[in-house]
Amino acid sequence: MSDFSIPWVVSEGYAGLFSQAVGLAERAGLPHELRVLKPPAPWKWITARFWPDPLAKVAETIQAPFPPLLIGAGGMGGAVLAALRRSSLRVQVQNPRIDPARFDLVVVNHHDEMTGPNVIVTRTALHRVTPQRLAAEAERWRDHFAPYRRPLVAVLLGGSNGRYRLDRSVGAKLAADLAGMAQRDRVGIVVTPSRRTDPAVTELIREALRPHGGWVWDFLGDNPYFGMLALADMIVVTQDSVSMISEAAATPAPVMFAALPGSSRRQGIFLRMMMNEGRIRPFAGRFVQWPVAPLDDTLKAATEMRRRLGI
Repeated sequence: MSDFSIPWVVSEGYAGLFSQAVGLAERAGLPHELRVLKPPAPWKWITARFWPDPLAKVAETIQAPFPPLLIGAGGMGGAVLAALRRSSLRVQVQNPRIDPARFDLVVVNHHDEMTGPNVIVTRTALHRVTPQRLAAEAERWRDHFAPYRRPLVAVLLGGSNGRYRLDRSVGAKLAADLAGMAQRDRVGIVVTPSRRTDPAVTELIREALRPHGGWVWDFLGDNPYFGMLALADMIVVTQDSVSMISEAAATPAPVMFAALPGSSRRQGIFLRMMMNEGRIRPFAGRFVQWPVAPLDDTLKAATEMRRRLGI
């Protein structure tokens, strides 16, 4: 049975969206309950802001009584929160693509180019990477990654989307660049694909790194993602994911982004800002280090949320 005093985190079932909203709740010190939105056909194929009566489309998941605070993420979460009565405080993570005045608070990234009296702007995506989590994950995964050569490079793979392409041909070049770095710079390389990564790309990288003692996660056993972030001396991230670049930038390691064919105005704004901050650089197939400090606006956003909402 639900405790209706505990805030809900509301979104469709994408890990990246929940990670942002949960990260905000955790950094605010708030317990939370996840509510995964699963609209039936045909509504699951229609952009949520165009739904008539959004609450009816997700009634199995969202129905009264509502807790005092709800945190939504993404377009579907935003449409559902906007349809609620004002008896609950409503915080939206990411641009909802509807009138921000329908929320008590909206938390967006700098590259969303959105401002307003109830808008909090962060440089990076919200996330769950904290110094405490990194310390715990480093201890947990230290023995697992001990056999690999140091310095250790962690590689975070995304995948093709509507803006960027990571297919076999692009993956082959990245695999060659990583193998070349392993050979020239004598570094260890550990790789985690995401669920979006083409398996053919993952296999190309695995085969390229095999002669150099590299390691690629096979989705078996516990997810090594946080352990890799915690133990890496440098991190390479494919440029398609603002979230993964943001998480990597919250560590003490230098971060390099692997360019992909494609274009995105918002992504371009984000990458230029991060480069201007000195936090990331383009990956050119070499191990590079420079002075960096963790860049993380999640705690700032959580603190400001509590202040503005009086919670």
